[in-house]
Amino acid sequence: MEKDAVTSCLSIMRRMPPNNIEHNLSGLLNLVPEHTDELLQRVDQPLEEATCSETGLKYLLCDYNRDGDSYRSPWSNKYEPAIDDGFLPSATLRELEIEANQLFDAYRELYFEGGTSSVYLWDLDDTGFAGCFLIKKSVEGHRFVSDGAWDSIHVVQVDTKSSQTQATYKLTTTVMLSMDVHKNEVGDSNLSGSLTRVASKRCPISPDRPHIANIGTLIEDMETDIRTYLDALYIQKTKKLSPQSENCTNLAKDLHKDNLSL
Repeated sequence: MEKDAVTSCLSIMRRMPPNNIEHNLSGLLNLVPEHTDELLQRVDQPLEEATCSETGLKYLLCDYNRDGDSYRSPWSNKYEPAIDDGFLPSATLRELEIEANQLFDAYRELYFEGGTSSVYLWDLDDTGFAGCFLIKKSVEGHRFVSDGAWDSIHVVQVDTKSSQTQATYKLTTTVMLSMDVHKNEVGDSNLSGSLTRVASKRCPISPDRPHIANIGTLIEDMETDIRTYLDALYIQKTKKLSPQSENCTNLAKDLHKDNLSL
């Protein structure tokens, strides 16, 4: 019965407008509060920003750096608000996390020219480690987009148990795109959607090819594929449909005028 309730909630969320995810999810949590933790883990939401009180740097909030009502900053490795028993990565993995945040921040600036990025890593029992790579880019008052956001969530599982010279990387990527356009040419319109893709690859590990390089290549290829797909599916399709919609609107206006003259 409990599993059916979660399945039903997930089915409802897939059918609701993507630009109202937070509002719709909040309503479901009020209906089934006993499933709050599982739904928060399984429903991807637009990322929110916070500022690290120790370093003054921005970071992103998600379920992977949350412990109760506190969130861990990737810059200070401390929870805000502070808690005593919050989960922390091992010392070795923390060094890798620091390096990953620096490199991913450079990647974000190169590809997105702004926005915020964060990387969170955690240990897995005897099999390797996992990580979450996040990017958020918001736009306001742009020439073509009045208000919009790109949220990408990359969850990587690294399996190093079977070999010391190779690792298997499993990547699950979710991208949420939202754009509001308010222009006389097209009127008021909203284009929003989400896309999830999974990829797996086995790569060699060496001093010249560490985990971060392998993960970075996998994420870069995935984002390139998703951007191409979103452009073909949403942007180009909308361009084709817009003139048809305008023609239908003009036809409706003409019919309305004809009816008034009768």
